[in-house]
Amino acid sequence: MTTPPHTSALTAWTKWQKSRYTRVTGPQGDLALVETRWTGTEAVSHSAALVGQPASVTVTSLSRSDLTTGAEERGIRLWDSNSPAIRAFDHIDVFEYNPSWIIEATFTPTTEPRTIPFEHLMDNGATRELVVPGDITFTRDGVDYALSAFDDDGKLLLSFADATNGGLSYGAGRFLVVARTNDPTRVVLDFNQAYVPPCGFSGQYNCPLPPRQNRFADEIRAGEKKPVFRNGYTVL
Repeated sequence: MTTPPHTSALTAWTKWQKSRYTRVTGPQGDLALVETRWTGTEAVSHSAALVGQPASVTVTSLSRSDLTTGAEERGIRLWDSNSPAIRAFDHIDVFEYNPSWIIEATFTPTTEPRTIPFEHLMDNGATRELVVPGDITFTRDGVDYALSAFDDDGKLLLSFADATNGGLSYGAGRFLVVARTNDPTRVVLDFNQAYVPPCGFSGQYNCPLPPRQNRFADEIRAGEKKPVFRNGYTVL
């Protein structure tokens, strides 16, 4: 007997919730990031960065473009598998599963490479150019939408805002991985898998904010709301 689509999607959502808990609480999960340190053009040895750190801390390298010069800027991240955030974390609050927020949309790839400026949380209004491989369009309740999801290591990642932000859900918006289908012109937006961006778990992230075209006037009551911590802990 064929599994009804609703049942299949609900099962996938339950598995996704478990995978999210594993991701954010892992040794290099969102809650484990305790420091992001930018060092200019100089590389920092990992062994030097670990001097004086507890055994629970690991280090990774990263880079970005300097906002003024465009030159490569190097940095490191320190991850603590026993961070205060991990110890205080309780759960991620979520909306009830809502199949009406599973949307099939049209994906129109760009014919030429294209970037769109995205403001980032810690850049004081400055923007960084992110590659947007195409346009995502659909109509809901008589309103036409044209969204811009950027390329995140081969995935289409949508940074979006809606009327729940700052009250029911995380204030800076949420993320959603856009699912591709066997048809290259069709994608699926399952907002039940919308999630709190990394900056909702650690203040050491610099998350891209939703551009104007990715802001919904309505409430999207689906997906994650906010992380919940014990003992009055707040994200630093």
